[in-house]
Amino acid sequence: MIKLIRNGFSGNALIIVLLFIALNCKKEPSNEVPVLKTLAITNILSSSVISGGDVSSEGSSPVTARGVCWSVKQTPTNQFKDSVTIDGKGLGVFASTLMGLKPGKTYYVRAYATNGVGTGYGNQLTAVIAPTVPTLTTTVITAIKDTYVSSGGVISEDGGSPIFVHGVCWSTRKNPTIANSVTYDGAGGGTYTSAVSGLFPDSTYYLRAYASNLVGTAYGNERSFSTGRMLAKDVDNNYYHLVTIGSQVWMTENLKTTRFRDSTLIPLVEDNSAWANMILPGYCWYDNNQADNGSTYGAIYNWSTVSTGKLCPSGWHVPSDAEWIILSDHLGGESQAGGKLKEVSTVHWKVPNAGATNETSFTALPGGYRTNSGEFGNIGSYGNWWSNSAVNSTVAYYRYLYYGNGSMTKSYISQKYGLSVRCLKN
Repeated sequence: MIKLIRNGFSGNALIIVLLFIALNCKKEPSNEVPVLKTLAITNILSSSVISGGDVSSEGSSPVTARGVCWSVKQTPTNQFKDSVTIDGKGLGVFASTLMGLKPGKTYYVRAYATNGVGTGYGNQLTAVIAPTVPTLTTTVITAIKDTYVSSGGVISEDGGSPIFVHGVCWSTRKNPTIANSVTYDGAGGGTYTSAVSGLFPDSTYYLRAYASNLVGTAYGNERSFSTGRMLAKDVDNNYYHLVTIGSQVWMTENLKTTRFRDSTLIPLVEDNSAWANMILPGYCWYDNNQADNGSTYGAIYNWSTVSTGKLCPSGWHVPSDAEWIILSDHLGGESQAGGKLKEVSTVHWKVPNAGATNETSFTALPGGYRTNSGEFGNIGSYGNWWSNSAVNSTVAYYRYLYYGNGSMTKSYISQKYGLSVRCLKN
């Protein structure tokens, strides 16, 4: 006591000083985010995976939210609500299901945990989603005709692999595939239209859109349709629509048979000099191009073919001059009959396609002709149709329509010319 007093301090004073220092010394607050790790990625599917986290320390304050965040870019955070899970709070292990993933993509994944200080993240892991087949639907079937319909598809996902071909497939049996009849309508995704032709009349078909990528081929929903009943077919199995005009029943397409109705072949004559010197039956396609002209305009026949009486299918015939007159008279005379027969558009007819109304549904097209020297001419300008009536041994009557007016004109021409044929029902 004597020593303490000598040094200017008493025991009680020392204690008071020490207490004062202890009470007035402020401890720095803790500033720690949670500590955690990301759990291994499992159950990898085409649009989801399972992961999670393990929170080993809450940090400075309790964990109020935890989960997993992901992105196609590295170091994802929990800022984007469509790319996070929320899986409770507090310490410990939790599981997370990551949804809405896209095939063919690589995702970076981290667990997170948030307390009052901020958010801590676990280690980053990688999830590789394998590509899959595309996803698509089949569009509604429209324009149903006896041998033709229109459909297509809508591709919503490419499956993470580029689509190299899409179209539709069809069959008379359910669940058609690309092993059946198909169209090829390009590549890539989105919406596309498909034209289906070559159908048989009076038949039920099943149709699906398809799309193929490097993984495989996927199909849209199945649709079905029925074609109408046709009333005319030639020996080549070409089908023809029909229309009734007054008392007559006409085909609405030009004849395209390559055989007589007794199945005898009609000679195909392409060489100009051979055509010029021909006195027997023969036919050709305009410009010798069946692919571009045959299906639209039909075949071109010389009058020797017509005069056999065997060109049209059974129950049908090439109209006589008198029967052409019956048609034109029913339509108000030659000066206006042509317009009522011509197709209404300038897709095939040249501008202006004057007077065209096609109110008869005859759908006359400008198939041109082949001259007696073998030259082709006037496709798009003139439609020309034989009658079965000869003027004499070298010329015969025919009818022609012209893009510049609405008339149907009667004339005669060398029997060595090649013209179109429309068949009339017996």
